Amino acid sequence: SSIHQLSMTKFNKGLLFGVSAYLLWGLLPLYWKLVEDAGAYEILAHRGIWSLLLCLFLLAIRKQIKSAIAMVRSSRTLSLLFLASGLLTINWGVYIWSVTVNRVVEAALGYYITPLINVTFGVLLLREKLRPLQWTAVGLATVGVAVLTVGYGALPWIALVLSISWGGYSVIKKSLNLGALETLSVETFFAFFPNLIYLITIERNGSAEFGDGLTTSLLLFGAGAATVVPLLLFNGSTTRLPLSTVGLLQYITPTIMFFIGIFINNEDISRVKIVGFFFIWIALAFLSRDLYKSSRTLNNGVTEVL
Repeated sequence: SSIHQLSMTKFNKGLLFGVSAYLLWGLLPLYWKLVEDAGAYEILAHRGIWSLLLCLFLLAIRKQIKSAIAMVRSSRTLSLLFLASGLLTINWGVYIWSVTVNRVVEAALGYYITPLINVTFGVLLLREKLRPLQWTAVGLATVGVAVLTVGYGALPWIALVLSISWGGYSVIKKSLNLGALETLSVETFFAFFPNLIYLITIERNGSAEFGDGLTTSLLLFGAGAATVVPLLLFNGSTTRLPLSTVGLLQYITPTIMFFIGIFINNEDISRVKIVGFFFIWIALAFLSRDLYKSSRTLNNGVTEVL
């Protein structure tokens, strides 16, 4: 009984962490909207720099700086984290830009199709075999993207760049299987000098928003916490929850973004686009069913966590 209570407490704590992480990620477009005058590049640079400083501060508190340095002694790890840093920069940059130009619905689509991209990567890169429900999900999603291409009058490139960059980033992180805080520190360190040079340049030519008004400056400074806090909450959830639960929780983020795009930003959503999204949602229902079934099989043996 006490073991059962302990596992329930662990599960509930994991659920709280997971829901909190995905809620914060879903609400991020509202945060970037507050500093949109700074423009996507300045926001991106501040996000990278303050995230790095916060990561280093947390590593120092946790006495993990030595382990982070030891981690990058391997040239394989270093090169993979360099690649991860590039993918993360692309993902953050396109995401922030999409918010500043009122294309949050298309960004939401990107995070909806990410699980389907991950399944595709599993087949192409890791030679995984697709189960029938996964085949159905990928097929439906392909139809959905085709319908959305008609709806947008072009390939929904924001969604595809976001999902492919995040999917690639996830594959690298999964293959490395290292601490979230240490790896994010290294990834943001790679981008530190380009970010710093960019910020110094715009400060000198007078086009920077940072330092102009107190509110904007504080919000740009807060971009570090807005990045690191949900990541740590997410990490706390993956160590306590089954893979299937984490997989189902991830739909919270794009759903919040979808509603922000439609009801707060008043973005255009035609009937054709709704039909496209409907195909994606049905695909995700099939994928979720498969995830739940496969995790039940796993959990009968050993509980698997991310």
